[in-house]
Amino acid sequence: MKLDSSVRWEPGASDLTGTNVAIIGGTGGLGRAFARSLAARGASVLVVGRTFRDADVPGIRFQQADLNLMREAERVAAELPAETLDVVVFTTGIMAATSRQQTDEGIERDTAVSYLSRYVILRSIAGRLRNGTRVFIMGMPGMGQTGSYDDLNAERSYKSMAVHSNTVAANEALVLDAAEHYPGLRVFGLNPGIVKTAIRGNMLGEGSWRQKVLEGLIGLFTPSADTYAARVVPLLTSPDLVRYTGVMFNRKAQAILPSPGLTQQHVDGFMTASAALAAKVS
Repeated sequence: MKLDSSVRWEPGASDLTGTNVAIIGGTGGLGRAFARSLAARGASVLVVGRTFRDADVPGIRFQQADLNLMREAERVAAELPAETLDVVVFTTGIMAATSRQQTDEGIERDTAVSYLSRYVILRSIAGRLRNGTRVFIMGMPGMGQTGSYDDLNAERSYKSMAVHSNTVAANEALVLDAAEHYPGLRVFGLNPGIVKTAIRGNMLGEGSWRQKVLEGLIGLFTPSADTYAARVVPLLTSPDLVRYTGVMFNRKAQAILPSPGLTQQHVDGFMTASAALAAKVS
C-alpha cells in the first residue's frame, strides 16, 4: 500500500532485542548515530564502512568495505546475512568534488559512493531478504530533483551540484522502483535535510578551514546527527509501516510527497542507466 503525506505511525518498541539491522555506511555521520541509537535499544547492528569507531559499543558489529568500488559492493552483498535482517538502512554518501573524481573502476566518485553501490547491494540481496523486511534509503527525496539519467556517470559534462542532484534523484527513483518490484519488502526514503556531518568534506576538502567553518555554521542552525537519529529511529520499527511501501519521510519523520517529476518513465530510465553502468565494472 503506497500513500504519501497522509501516513501516520506510532513508534516501534523501545526494546529492540532480537531485531537485526544492517546499516550500509554506519561507521560515521548519520549512519553511526542510527547504529548507536539502535544498539542502545537492544538491536543487533551490523555496520558496513571503512573505519570502525564503535568497537566498544555492545550490539554493534563491523564489516569493512570500500564502497567506492562496485566489486566491494558485490562482496558486501554476498556476505550480508540478508536472510536474518529485519531492517536495512543505506546511508553511504559524499558530496561531488569541484572537479570530477573517478574511482579505479571508472565511475564518478559521488555516483559510486552515494548511489550505485546502494543499487548494486539492494539488487543483490533483495531476493534473500524475508517478506516484510524494511529497507530505508537515505537521500533528499521529495525535493523535486529529477536529474539526468542519460549521463549518469558525468562523462559528457561535469558540474558538482548537478552530479550530486543526480544521486539525489537516482536514490528516490530506487525507492520507487524497489517498492514496485519487490512487493514483499517495505521500502522507504529518508530525507534528513541538512545535518552537521562530514559529508561535505569531499567537496570542501577534508579537514579544511572551509569545511570547519561551514559545518560550524550548519551546527548552529540544524539538528545534530544524534537528534535526527532520536527522531527517526522509532520510525524504523514502527508497527504501522507494515501497511506501506514507497513512502518518503522528512527530518521530523513525517511522510512527504515524492518528487512530481519522477514519473514511471523517468524512474525506468534511471534503473536502465544504473544497470548499464554497474554492468561495465562487473
